[in-house]
Amino acid sequence: MAVFSKRAQSNNVIKTKIRMEDVLAPSKLAGDLSLRLKKHDYESPRILLCIGTDRSTGDCLGPLVGSKIDQLKQDYFEVYGTLNNPVHASNLKDTLEKIYTRYQNPLIIAIDACLGRIENVGCINLADGSLHPGAGVNKHLPPVGQIHITGIVNVGGFMEYMVLQNTRLNIVMGLADIIVKGLCKVIMDNTHPQSARGC
Repeated sequence: MAVFSKRAQSNNVIKTKIRMEDVLAPSKLAGDLSLRLKKHDYESPRILLCIGTDRSTGDCLGPLVGSKIDQLKQDYFEVYGTLNNPVHASNLKDTLEKIYTRYQNPLIIAIDACLGRIENVGCINLADGSLHPGAGVNKHLPPVGQIHITGIVNVGGFMEYMVLQNTRLNIVMGLADIIVKGLCKVIMDNTHPQSARGC
C-alpha cells in the first residue's frame, strides 16, 4: 500500500483522478497513461511493477493487475508482481535490483493500492514520479517508478492493517478490472493486434 512521493507533490505534478463508476474510466486511464509514456524514452523497457500481497484483501490490487496482464500474450509490458509471485515489503529491494540488473534504463510504472479519504474510495490516480510503497502502514521502503497508478481501496488514518484486512474485495476487483482494461487499450494502441491477444 502506497502514497505517492512528497517530491512529486511539491513539483506540482499533474495527477489524474478517475472514478470507478465512470463508464469511460478504462479509456481515460489509457489516454492519460499513453500521454505520460510518450514523455519518456520510447526505447526504454516498460516495466509494470505491481506491488502488494495476496494475504490482504485491501493490498492485493497490484498482484491482481499483474496476474491479469501476465496471462495475456503481449510483449509491450514486462510484469513483476503477480498473485503467484507477489512483490511486497520483504522482496521489493531485491526485485528492483533484478530489474536494474536485467534492463538498461527501464521505465517503471508502479501499481499499488492505497488508503484515502472516504469520498475518494474507488478512485484511480495516475501521476508522474515515484510512489512510496508501504508508507500508508508506516514502512520505509525505496521510492518506486517514474509513473505510478494507485487505486484507493478504503479509508485511511486509523488502524491501517485492520482496514486493509476488512476491505471489500468487490472494490479491489472493480479497480483492478478498470486498470487492466486501460492497460490492454494501451497495449493494443501501441502494438500489432496479434501481439495483444487476450485483451
